[in-house]
Amino acid sequence: MAEVLVYVDHVDGAVRKPTLELLTLARRLGDPVAVFLGAGADTAAPVLAEYGAVRVLTADAPEFADYLVVPKVDALQAAAALVSPAAVLVPSSAEGKEIAARLAVRLGSGIITDAVDLTAGDEGPVATQSAFAASFTTRSRVTRGTPVITVKPNSAAPEAAPAAGSVEPLAVTFGELATGTKVTARTPRESTGRPELTEAAIVVSGGRGLNGAENFPLVEALADSLGAAVGASRAAVDAGWYPHSAQVGQTGKTVSPQLYIAVGISGAIQHRAGMQTSKTIVAINKDEEAPIFDLVDFGVVGDLFEVVPALTEEVRARKA
Repeated sequence: MAEVLVYVDHVDGAVRKPTLELLTLARRLGDPVAVFLGAGADTAAPVLAEYGAVRVLTADAPEFADYLVVPKVDALQAAAALVSPAAVLVPSSAEGKEIAARLAVRLGSGIITDAVDLTAGDEGPVATQSAFAASFTTRSRVTRGTPVITVKPNSAAPEAAPAAGSVEPLAVTFGELATGTKVTARTPRESTGRPELTEAAIVVSGGRGLNGAENFPLVEALADSLGAAVGASRAAVDAGWYPHSAQVGQTGKTVSPQLYIAVGISGAIQHRAGMQTSKTIVAINKDEEAPIFDLVDFGVVGDLFEVVPALTEEVRARKA
């Protein structure tokens, strides 16, 4: 069976959920071969094997941490030359898409970004994408070279399928561009204890209807009761009520959780572009004519200042 390269996104060996999703999708196309770069391979290898990696190619060098994406592209290019894969799958993050684009240029291959599903086709992998603010669904495939595909988080539920996961060293030769952009400092992001927004299974977002930053704790309390991430509309972010890193929408982050709860968000097209692919959408808004209600699976017409605290208490009571 053909092999499929999967780029491993990790933090010091702790494999992130999007990689497990990629391994699950890769099994539809062939035998997953994980490419692990940096320190922590001993920790990651058993997890990668549990989710289907037949091989784990590893390389560790200071360049991966000290410089930006080019050393990782060098490594993936070396892995592609070694394996001759049927496809290369990369998580669809900002860094992932840059890595994928550079790799596609080097391989002389086509690239598909932000896929939400993958299936095996007679002439190669077929990717499903949401286009034009999720107004259309497209299915496409790469017709030249080795398909390089980035996949959005939450596109598939990770499924364990234990495989050999044999660890093999990957020889990497770094090119002249590898050390062109050096990382000079890092500042750890302050942890909220909540899931990463783009990876969360549940997202609760607040908008203009909250009437101020002082009311965002209502959204945070509901999110915490559900184990969810917190998002915000552009209006709320522009008003300074919540950090830009939490913005969901066309000029913010794109999310695709199992459950998306919009609190006090009218549903402008810019916001919808960032969350329309959510599996189940719930809106709470006092304006029954709000555009968001055209999109939702469940809508609550009511005062969010009454509905949200009551919902939070009900969730807590049921969990207790």
